[in-house]
Amino acid sequence: MRKIIFILSAIILVSCGRIGIQPSTNKTNTRVVDTYNPSDFYNKKEITIPMRDGIKLHTTIYSPKDTSKKYPIIMSRTPYSCRPYGSNEYKALISPNRKMMKEGNIVVYQDVRGRWNSEGVYDNMRAYIPNKKEGEVDEASDTYDTIEWLINNVQNHNGNVGVWGISYPGFYSTYSLLDAHPALKAVSPQAPIGDFFFDDFHHNGAYLLSYWRATAVFGYMKDQPTTEEWYSFPELGTEDQYQFFLDAGPLSNLDKYYKEDNVFWQQLKEHPNYDDFWQKRGIIQHLENIKPAVMTVGGWFDAEDLYGPLNTYGHIEKNSSNYNTIVMGPWSHGDWSKETKRQAIGNVYFGDDISKFYQENIETKFFNHFLKGEGGTTGLPEAYVFDTGAKEWKTFDSWPPKNTTKETYSLQRNQRLGQIATREYSFQEFVSDPKKPVPYTEDIKMVFTPRKFMTDDQRFAARRPDVLVFETEPLEEPLTLAGDILAKLSVSTSGTDADWIVKVIDVYPANHENYEETQSYLKMGNYHQMVRSETMRGRYRNNFSKPEPFVPGEVTQVNVQLQDVFHTFKKGHKLQVQVQSTMFPYIDINPQTYVDNIFEAKPEDFQKQTHRVYNTSLIEFTLLKP
Repeated sequence: MRKIIFILSAIILVSCGRIGIQPSTNKTNTRVVDTYNPSDFYNKKEITIPMRDGIKLHTTIYSPKDTSKKYPIIMSRTPYSCRPYGSNEYKALISPNRKMMKEGNIVVYQDVRGRWNSEGVYDNMRAYIPNKKEGEVDEASDTYDTIEWLINNVQNHNGNVGVWGISYPGFYSTYSLLDAHPALKAVSPQAPIGDFFFDDFHHNGAYLLSYWRATAVFGYMKDQPTTEEWYSFPELGTEDQYQFFLDAGPLSNLDKYYKEDNVFWQQLKEHPNYDDFWQKRGIIQHLENIKPAVMTVGGWFDAEDLYGPLNTYGHIEKNSSNYNTIVMGPWSHGDWSKETKRQAIGNVYFGDDISKFYQENIETKFFNHFLKGEGGTTGLPEAYVFDTGAKEWKTFDSWPPKNTTKETYSLQRNQRLGQIATREYSFQEFVSDPKKPVPYTEDIKMVFTPRKFMTDDQRFAARRPDVLVFETEPLEEPLTLAGDILAKLSVSTSGTDADWIVKVIDVYPANHENYEETQSYLKMGNYHQMVRSETMRGRYRNNFSKPEPFVPGEVTQVNVQLQDVFHTFKKGHKLQVQVQSTMFPYIDINPQTYVDNIFEAKPEDFQKQTHRVYNTSLIEFTLLKP
């Protein structure tokens, strides 16, 4: 059991600067071998830093042994542990990347309030408090107090501080921008959580069942500092994730795994809607008048946090006048911190040394400019983005690019996707059976959090009767999508609730060659690569805070906003759209009978229903002009 806990914890610790442990089909992706030993070049010190309310936070400081020059301080605050603990135990990677580690910085890691070896009470996505009164604290004040202590007590620094972090530490990085300390000069939120109702555990109101096991990490409280795990993961007794959750039935049956002592599980169940509880925990709405330089980083195939980076960058850009840039690459969650030769997501290969290029030519350059006082301009563009179809980096002076246009396609008869034709009142229908939901992947496995499926082959779904397919003819010229996608669905259902899931697919030509990463049972000829997908829990079609049932048989408008893409559909490829109502167990099963709280749905609430998608439905793409 302890071994299982350690392995699962290691996956999470990609956010703390470690290399994530993640199953892969890659045959050549091995870690770079480097004889550099951090203990030869850095001194390590472990201290506790007092906050304004007296709570002490465990902090690890790595300082270069070479004291012939002054260094900036770069910090990462984490709920996932500063391990390894002990003054003689060193991380394998200190700093955001290996180049920065070798160049030298004073590197600080901190266990946030209530986690691991720090004191205090943990609050998952702790709400920001503007205009704090005496005695009030949040993550912004903890960050400020930490920086204040560091610049007054750490030797040999140059007065400049930077902050970075991936995933949840990315959220804490964003948090550092609020009420920022004057010494804070550069911040890089990477895959930052922006709002738990749209990142990680929910997508547009739908509960992401695939993250259920992570509830163990965030839900159990501790009452004193510790260097050992105080939580454990449920023993499931199977490697078949789909069958486990199907057999489990309604969400209420999962209570036997998480009891009342799992605070986060209780919060999820008690707050199914976007109420005040969730709204206060969002950080996006507070991003205005930001002063430090910001470089937000994300992966186009990040199943966990895609909403966060795009909206973090967008809101700062709209409401601040600081230096603000975005980097989006062909990565899953945190891939840019890894040291692999071939960059692939699942079966799809994107190129060599992509993360290394980012680390050495983008990330290091950003921090060095603002923290080490390198003169001139950064030399970086406003937007450094990777075209996942053309498989090359592009630069723009804004994101989305200015030279785009909106183009609308309609869902037509005979599975056609094309320019708006003569309007005809027709529809396609399918039966959605909660007992036979559409899988989100063909793979039989039990994953901690899903990654590979973001580029998975969708032929298995296209061939199911409960998935509608619309596609173009083979393209005569390349077509580049660069920005958001909006599906304006006209639908009806025989029930009173339903989920609506839209997927955008790149259909490869029949003669496309295989990659090294292609799974043995697959061929890349006619591969249906998922480029983007999103769900809308139908009850929230008008308001995330005020759910409402469908009227059976009544034609209803449901808009599904898909996150941005940057993808070129090459000549000879086809652009395809799939529409379905289940994507299991990535998303929990909608009973299709309206109940006030799906976490409390009974077995009899889950009913087979017939859904219709009308040919008045439209898909609005953002196209890059040639």
